[in-house]
Amino acid sequence: MSDLQCLGQEKIWFDKSRYDEAERRFYEGINGISQAPQERDASAILQDIVKARQKIQQSLDGVKAALQTGKGHSRPQKTRERKTSQNASKTDQSELLSRLKNLELDNKNLRKVVDDLRAMLSKLESRMSVLEKSQSQPTKPASALQAAPAPNPKVVVKDEEGDDDIDLFGSDKEDEEAERIKAQRVQEYAARKSAKPALIAKSSILLDVKPWDDETDMAKLEECVRSVQADGLLWGASKLVPVGYGIKKLQINCVVEDDKVGTDMLEEEITKFEDYVQSVDVAAFNKI
Repeated sequence: MSDLQCLGQEKIWFDKSRYDEAERRFYEGINGISQAPQERDASAILQDIVKARQKIQQSLDGVKAALQTGKGHSRPQKTRERKTSQNASKTDQSELLSRLKNLELDNKNLRKVVDDLRAMLSKLESRMSVLEKSQSQPTKPASALQAAPAPNPKVVVKDEEGDDDIDLFGSDKEDEEAERIKAQRVQEYAARKSAKPALIAKSSILLDVKPWDDETDMAKLEECVRSVQADGLLWGASKLVPVGYGIKKLQINCVVEDDKVGTDMLEEEITKFEDYVQSVDVAAFNKI
């Protein structure tokens, strides 16, 4: 019996992948593990491998049947059939090897993804443990306020030869005088604070005003931009900056009060001059 006939009668190797796949799915169903996209791709490749093995088995069965029924034929015809079957089996085997290589590569990628997920999970667990420890620790009580020192009693002796009366705690007149001085100082502080001028928040804005083309009158465009007037707006220096293809943009500086003028208002007012202005951009924005 030739090697090809022995291989045709062998069935255990071709059915092994099906047994392994069935066993893996059984244990995954018991453990409640859902298949990931990469695992589904791997199972599809395994199915393709099984189909390829079935084709090889069918071709081998066909060769076996041809050998049994074609004993009366000439030897050259048998040789050609064997060569044809061997070429088909070699082609199927090369395809099977390529798919196995792809499967191994997918398995490596899947293992890498699983390792990354495990590392991330361990980091999250460590962070959660740190947070739980910090929350379980009792908060420190606020420091008690220090009690104000009691005023020193004032002892007054009237005269050596007079009465023996001694004023241990002072008089009510001194307390009233101290309260009056304190209230007067508070009023003076409030008056000084109200007399100070309030700080006005200002910003320096650099605008880029772009024309439609190189034929736009840039002097007229700058005149239109400076015609935008508002309370808290002060226009500054300007210059023309080349953009390309003979087109220049107007770069102009202005100082605004934040409570009165904003960048949105400036863009809306400038873009109203549609004959000259294509767009307005904020090139720089600095607080003063």
